[in-house]
Amino acid sequence: MRDLTDYALDTCRELGASYADIRIVTIKDEDISIKLGNISVMELRKEIGFGIRCLADGGLGFAGSYDPTKDEIHRVAELAVQIAKASGSTRQKPVELVDIKTETGSYSTPIKKDPFKVPTEQKVAELVEVDKGLREHNPEIIKFTKADYRGHMEDKIFSSTEGAYITQNIVFCGGGFSCMAISPGSPPQIRSYPGSFRGDFSTSGYEFFESKKLIENVEHIAEEAIALTKAKQCPTEKTTLLLDGHQLMLQIHESCGHPTELDRVLGTEAAFAGTSFMTVDLLNSLKYGSEHVTMTSDSTIPGGLGTFGFDDEGVKAKRIDLVKDGLFVGYQSSRETAALVGLAESSGAMRADSPQKLPLVRMVNINLEPSGWIRNDIIEDTKCGILMSTNKSWSIDDKRLNFQFGTEIAWEIVDGEVGQMFKNPTYTGITPEFWGSMDASSKDDWRIWGTPNCGKGQPPQVMYVGHGCGTARFHNVRVGIMEGK
Repeated sequence: MRDLTDYALDTCRELGASYADIRIVTIKDEDISIKLGNISVMELRKEIGFGIRCLADGGLGFAGSYDPTKDEIHRVAELAVQIAKASGSTRQKPVELVDIKTETGSYSTPIKKDPFKVPTEQKVAELVEVDKGLREHNPEIIKFTKADYRGHMEDKIFSSTEGAYITQNIVFCGGGFSCMAISPGSPPQIRSYPGSFRGDFSTSGYEFFESKKLIENVEHIAEEAIALTKAKQCPTEKTTLLLDGHQLMLQIHESCGHPTELDRVLGTEAAFAGTSFMTVDLLNSLKYGSEHVTMTSDSTIPGGLGTFGFDDEGVKAKRIDLVKDGLFVGYQSSRETAALVGLAESSGAMRADSPQKLPLVRMVNINLEPSGWIRNDIIEDTKCGILMSTNKSWSIDDKRLNFQFGTEIAWEIVDGEVGQMFKNPTYTGITPEFWGSMDASSKDDWRIWGTPNCGKGQPPQVMYVGHGCGTARFHNVRVGIMEGK
């Protein structure tokens, strides 16, 4: 491919580009879903293409194609330069990119079992067994069952006029299951494992999916779903709230991950997730949370769904602080957005979900660093509160300030012990107040959770991201459904 990337860059230069890069990407994606004993999804997709980005006359241009041939590369390079020049003619200030160290090299996700070499029949058989176990556990009450698997692989080549030439092979896989229990006189109740919305995912081989031990967890998850149909409604009150990993990861995603994306802050990308209250004038002055809150952006953690070697601008993977001891100190950025606000370097957050899409500032692994507690110690130290687990719903305003989340299940905590189960748990808050009330987060159950369905952009792009966390405690939080008077 080196001859094609060189040809693309040479063409852009000859047409007047001051900078250009090209990504040639091959994507393989496998989806399998079993519902109520039947195969509802079985897809194996392959996509190959390229995207060319360039600067010319002060503007930025991008174009892509599914046909990585020399003639098509020439056509797309011409189009990208034309778009850049047209864009430059409307700008008051030319696009600038912060300097980076020019990189050459390669990166591959460490894997033990290639997900695409494991027979499809084996994957289907494992999911069928899980789904069957759920259906047969209590067919009078368990009325809906579902088991999922997904494997994904990307081969990327990145080259730029600055001299970068990088190859990467990124692999992730994962899955999970869910069931719905319906009992007379009670609304349907859902339980999922190891997390809702198709499970949990990691940049790992098939060994990660096997490590989730789905069949071994069927019985207790089905029993929890059944128990929820008889459980008490979550009370409406202000109380101490404990969130475990799967719910806490989405809280981090929505209330720290999206608002620290610098393109959101600058207003150049506002689809889906809106803008941000974490504006540039608040950097290094906003008290985002308590002194126990430190959040990082880290694309180097093994297994994280946002882990890679280099982003789609050729910036090497790195770790940066977003919130340090409660203080807002950093952004997720690109070379362009970093230059716009005077940052010395990009955070390495530019990614696209396909070769034909323009890279955007995207979350990598956004993590809440543990404060040293043990999960059981947090529970034992809590006199009165509620522990919530497994996300069910979410809502947050376009500034990322006011939010409401619902979870699948919760338990009462009384005098340091986990007590009765609650159904339909919800909680609400305002981001700085909520994180300002956190006084503990655990290290023993800290792990990276993966979600492959983060939406952003117009046209929309769906990206895979990770969040590291354990269990955390928050005080004076409104839980339950507020009834009108």
